Amino acid sequence: MTKEQKKDVETLYPKVKNIDYVSCWYKKASDYINNTSIESCFVSTNSITQGETVARMWEKLNIHINFAYKSFIWDSEASQKAHVHCVIIGFSNINKDNKFLYEGDKKVKAKNINYYLYDAPNIIVTSRNSPISNVSKMIYGNKPADGGNLIIEESEYKNLIEKKPEISKYIKPLLGTVEFLHNKKRYCLWLEGVEPTELKKYPEIIERIRKCKETREKSIAEGIRKFANTPMLFAQITQPVGEAFIIIPRVSSEKRRYVPMAFLEGDNIVTDAVQIIPNATIYEFGILTSNVHMSWMRTVTGRLKSDYRYSKDIVYNNFPWCNPTKEQKEKIEKTAKGILDARQLYPNSSLADLYNEVTMPPELRKAHQENDKAVMESYGFCWKNMTESDCVAELMKMYQEKVKELNTST
Repeated sequence: MTKEQKKDVETLYPKVKNIDYVSCWYKKASDYINNTSIESCFVSTNSITQGETVARMWEKLNIHINFAYKSFIWDSEASQKAHVHCVIIGFSNINKDNKFLYEGDKKVKAKNINYYLYDAPNIIVTSRNSPISNVSKMIYGNKPADGGNLIIEESEYKNLIEKKPEISKYIKPLLGTVEFLHNKKRYCLWLEGVEPTELKKYPEIIERIRKCKETREKSIAEGIRKFANTPMLFAQITQPVGEAFIIIPRVSSEKRRYVPMAFLEGDNIVTDAVQIIPNATIYEFGILTSNVHMSWMRTVTGRLKSDYRYSKDIVYNNFPWCNPTKEQKEKIEKTAKGILDARQLYPNSSLADLYNEVTMPPELRKAHQENDKAVMESYGFCWKNMTESDCVAELMKMYQEKVKELNTST
C-alpha cells in the first residue's frame, strides 16, 4: 500500500488508531465500481466482519454483499505454517436477488447478507458505554499492573502460609480467564485499608510492595507510572469487594456452544482478563447463558483468531433483553438454577471440561436445553424450529427498535 493510499484511509477513519489497512482495498474497490454493474471479491482476514471493526469500516461503504464464505482457516504450504483466519466476500453496487452464504461444505441461499455475514438486516452494532436495556452494568475486572509482585502463584502461597499463617488474612483467591475456566489456583495480596504498621510486621509483603513500586516507576506508560504512589494496591480497582457477581471470561474457545459463566462470592478477586456483573440475579444469569444471547454474541463479538472475544461494549451493552411475564421470569430463574445444580454433580471437573462439546455431561446439556427453551419463549421465539440466523435477525430488529427509543428519548 502506498503512502497516499494509507493517507486516504486515515482520512476516512480519523478516529481509528492502527487501523487494519485491509479496509482500504474494500474502499478503493467500492470507489472503482461506483455506478457500474461490476462485482468485486476479496479474500481477507475475518476481523473485518467482527466487533468494532464492522462499524468503523462498513458504514463508510455503499455496497451490497452478494455472496460470502464465513470464517475459515487458510493454511500456507510453508514448513512452519501460519494459520490465517479468513473470509471471502463478493460485493457490488447492485443488490442481487440470489445471495449465497457458504460455511464449510454448506451453501445456503440468503435473503440478505449483512456485514457480520449472517442472513439478517444491514444493521451495524456500535460500541457503547452502557446497556441499551434496563439491566445491571457489566464492568472490567481489576487491573494489577504490578509486574507480578502483588500476585502469588500456588507454590508461593504454600511457602508463605507455612512460614507465617497469619499472612493469609491479606491474601485472596485471584481469577483471570485461565484460573476461572481451568480451576487453576492463584492468589493476590489484597491490602486495601490495611494500616502501614501492620504491613511493617511482614518483610515478605514489604519487599513485594517495593518491587511493585519499582516496576511501575520504570513503566513506559505514563498511566501506569502514576500508580507507583500506591504500590500496595492494584493499579485499578473496579470490583465492589465483598459482593457476589457473575463472571464472564473475555476470551473463550469458539468450539464451545456456550461461553461458560458463573456466580461467585465476593471473596474472589478478578483481573481484567474477565468481566463481571456485580449484584446480578439468577434471572440475568439465565438470559446470558442462553442460546439467544450466545447467538447474538457469536454474531457481533470480535475474535482472537476464531475464539470468542466477549466485549461488554459491543456484546453486552447492545444486547436487546426481553420483557418476560412474571411466570416466564420465574421459569428462567428455575432453569438457570438447574444449570448450576447440574454443574455441582461434577465437582472435580473444570468449566473447560464441562463445556467441551465432546465431554459435556448429559445432565448439564439437558439443563441448558431447558433454559434455552424458557428464554426463547420469553422472547416469543419458536424454540422448535427457529435457526440461529432467524434468532439473530429478530434480535437485530429488536436492537434497532431499542436504539430508536434511546435516540428519541434523548
